[in-house]
Amino acid sequence: MQARAPLFTPVLIVGCLIILVSFAIRASFGVFQIPIAAEFGWLRSEFSFAIAIQNLAWGIGQPLFGAAAEKIGDRKAIILGALVYAAGLVLSSKAVSPEAMQLSEILVGFGVAGTGFGIILAVVGRASSDENRSMSLAITTAAGSAGQVVGAPTAEYLLNVMPWQSVFLVFAAVILGALVMLPFMRAPAAAKPELQQSLGAALTKAAKDPSFSLIFIGFFSCGYQLAFITAHFPAFVSEMCGPIAAGGVLHGLGVTTTSALGAVSISLIGMFNILGTLTAGWLGKRYSKKYLLAGIYTGRTIAAALFIAMPITPTSVLVFSAVMGALWLATVPLTSGLIAHLYGLRYMGTLYGIIFLSHQIGGFLGVWLGGRFYDVYGNYNLVWWIGVGVGALSALVHLPIREKLTVAPLPAE
Repeated sequence: MQARAPLFTPVLIVGCLIILVSFAIRASFGVFQIPIAAEFGWLRSEFSFAIAIQNLAWGIGQPLFGAAAEKIGDRKAIILGALVYAAGLVLSSKAVSPEAMQLSEILVGFGVAGTGFGIILAVVGRASSDENRSMSLAITTAAGSAGQVVGAPTAEYLLNVMPWQSVFLVFAAVILGALVMLPFMRAPAAAKPELQQSLGAALTKAAKDPSFSLIFIGFFSCGYQLAFITAHFPAFVSEMCGPIAAGGVLHGLGVTTTSALGAVSISLIGMFNILGTLTAGWLGKRYSKKYLLAGIYTGRTIAAALFIAMPITPTSVLVFSAVMGALWLATVPLTSGLIAHLYGLRYMGTLYGIIFLSHQIGGFLGVWLGGRFYDVYGNYNLVWWIGVGVGALSALVHLPIREKLTVAPLPAE
C-alpha cells in the first residue's frame, strides 16, 4: 500500500510565511489614508489613485514575475520581488506629493507581484500531490488572510507610536527579513509531458479556449470588490458609524473609536477568510470549481447589496466583515486550481498571472473610483452599487465554463 503524501511540506510552510508577510503589509495601506491626507491636505482621490496604481502594477507584474520564475527560478524571482517591494516602501516614506506617492506605489505593486500569489501558488502547486493540491492552495491563500488579520491592526498600533514614514520603513525591513526562509523553498519540476510543452503552446491553447476568457472576465469583480474594501473601508467606517457606546460589546473587544473599528473590520475580514478559504479548498477537491465560484460571487453580491441598503452601524460593519471575509479570498484556490486542472502546472504561474491581471484591473478601478466618486459626491454609494453589479456578472460568466478536460495537451513547438 502506497503511503499518502504529506500535506504540510517545507515548501508549503515557507510559502505561507512569505505570503503572510507580503499581504500583511499590503492590507495595511487603507489605514494610512486618513493620516497622510490630513498631513498634506490631499484629496481622497489622490491617495486612492496611488493605491489604485499599486493594484494595477501588481496585476501587470504578476505574469511578468510568473514568467521570470519559470526562466530564472522561483527563489531568484522572489528575492527580486522583495527587493522591489522594499524599495517602493522606502520611497513611500519619502513622498511629500501625490505624484511621488503614486510613483512609489508602482514599485510596491511589482513587489507584491514578486512575493504574492502568482509565484507562491505555482511553487506550492508543483510541490503538492494531486490529492493535496486543492487544500495546499487553500492553505497558502489562507496565509494571505492571516496577514490581513495582523496587518491593519499592526499598522494602526505603529501609527500611534511613530510617524507614518517610519512605519513604511519598518515594513520594508520586515519584507526583506522574510527572505531568510527561502533556502527551504525547493519545489520539484513539472511532469515530463509538461516540460516538453513550450510557453507559446500553452498560451495558444489558453487563448483559443473560451473558458480561459470567461475565467478572466469573472475574476474582475473579485479585484474590484476586494481592493475597494481594503483601501476605503477603514475611512468609510470612520465616517459612517456614529459614536461607539462606552461599556458596550465593542468596548469589550477593545474597539473604542470608529478609526479602530475600521482597522478591526479589515482584520475580521481576514480572520473569517481563513475559514472560508480552507473550506473552499476542501470543497474544490470534491465539487465543481466553477459552480463553487459562481456561488461565492452570488454570496458577495447579496452581502454587499444588503449592507449598503441598510443603515450603517458598528454592528452591521462587523456582521458584513464576517460574511464578506468568509467569501473574500475563497475564489483564489478555486481559480488557481481550475487553471492548473485545465492547463497543467508547467506554466501555471504565467497563466494564473494573466488571469490575475483582470483581478487587478478591477482592483485599480475599485480603488480609484472610490476616491474619485467620494470627492465628487461626498460618499461611496455609487462605487458600492457598481460592485454589486460586477459581482452578479461574475456569478453568471462562470456557469458556461467547460471544466472537464476535452482538449488534448498541445505538442511542443
